[in-house]
Amino acid sequence: MQAVLSELPPSAYPESLGQLVWLPRIYITRPENFRARSVRVVNLSRDCVYLGTGYYASLLAEARGHKVIPSVQTILDLGRKSLYRFALPELDAVLAKELEGLPEPPTESVRLLVAFGTTEDARFRNLARALFDRFRHPLLALSIRPSRNGLRIRTVQPLSPAELAPEQALWFNTSLARYLKVPWRARPAQPPPRYSIAVLYDPFEKLAPSKPAAIEKLTRIGAQMGLEIEQIGRQDFLRLGEFDALFIRETTALTNHTYRFARKAEREGLAVIDDPSSIVRCTNKVYLAELLAAHGLPTPKTVVLDRRHLKAVGSQLGFPIVLKVPDGSFSRGVYKVQDEAELQARASELLDDSDLILAQEFVPTQFDWRVGVLNREPLYVCQYFMPKKHWQIVKHEADGRIEEGTFKTHAIEQAPREVTELGCRAAALIGDGLYGVDIKQANGGLVVIEINDNPNLDVGVEDAVLKDELYRRLLTDLVRRIEARRK
Repeated sequence: MQAVLSELPPSAYPESLGQLVWLPRIYITRPENFRARSVRVVNLSRDCVYLGTGYYASLLAEARGHKVIPSVQTILDLGRKSLYRFALPELDAVLAKELEGLPEPPTESVRLLVAFGTTEDARFRNLARALFDRFRHPLLALSIRPSRNGLRIRTVQPLSPAELAPEQALWFNTSLARYLKVPWRARPAQPPPRYSIAVLYDPFEKLAPSKPAAIEKLTRIGAQMGLEIEQIGRQDFLRLGEFDALFIRETTALTNHTYRFARKAEREGLAVIDDPSSIVRCTNKVYLAELLAAHGLPTPKTVVLDRRHLKAVGSQLGFPIVLKVPDGSFSRGVYKVQDEAELQARASELLDDSDLILAQEFVPTQFDWRVGVLNREPLYVCQYFMPKKHWQIVKHEADGRIEEGTFKTHAIEQAPREVTELGCRAAALIGDGLYGVDIKQANGGLVVIEINDNPNLDVGVEDAVLKDELYRRLLTDLVRRIEARRK
């Protein structure tokens, strides 16, 4: 359910928006009208000062578990410059960058209206977005004035649509409709989504764990299940509180935004896949090697290396040897060395960036098994074959080109039982999230190579057997996590 709180009558808005408009006092005094499981509130009240009607509307929305903008914290922050001054240097830096790109930057004062991160002044689009990311308020006025160091932001003022001129109101309503994703024409009422799930995704990532077709399929299946699936990017960090769950479909790393998203989502009470603990554990191959060894799971012979132990590893493992950086992914940061000289040169190079690296015996195979595990149960089983004349499932060419081998997906009940069971045992050491366990089969035995916290899910590959059911199982598990957190 979506509710727009405004003192203006519904007739002040397009018909499709007018259907959503409620007086703030009605929202405050008649909670029975807003009993849907997922309510999204846009508070446009005039009186959003401390203890005003608009303030109480946002305060009660938070108490009722509704998603609301502006939040009480935002109302308070924008009430005094001493509280929002902390954000001005960051916004001034965005402003300076905008001005650098203009052929004729302004030199006089500018008053900029920003609605849901958009502005009519095309010169300041990035600034408008940055402002909304920092202060999630429906309508803000930005006062930009000359200073000794060029133009600077002097004040940030919250506004109500009632303060806008007619032509400005038309622009604001367009921005409101886009934010709520309400078309201008009226449409039949549809049941509100049960929950809202954010999918963190970069469609331009070369080796993302899912391609756009898989994200589209996930969105379609979610709609069939009464779930709202919204694709978000790294610029949407401050929007996480609007959602019930976060599903990360970018390559995770402790050093990039994916880990920050997972941490913030978990702190705000969202269900999260990949959760921060899984990212920490799976992205470090040294940790995984120790974990698997401690629990007696079969792995290739493995040695954790520092500079003092380089000379002994050749005799321990025999050549060729595979060297791995702790945080590589998709066959990156993995090298095969053929002799002692190559070992010393490559290992020294890798140890310049990490105090520890991994050395592992080389296990030649034509394919790797991948067991996809969700909540400790197998979700899919695939064979990933090596590209021709290569020893990894992904071949990285010197010119940046990428070559992947073929695949074969098996029904779980038809896959080798020992492979599936080993995959589930390994994943359980990490947690109850979504994992991909890589296993090699050689010399009549199985060995675990690694555990991935954000395994591939792609149309026609991992979903080749289950098809739509794979996405239903995933979303059903996310709903289970959401509801478990609300008990």
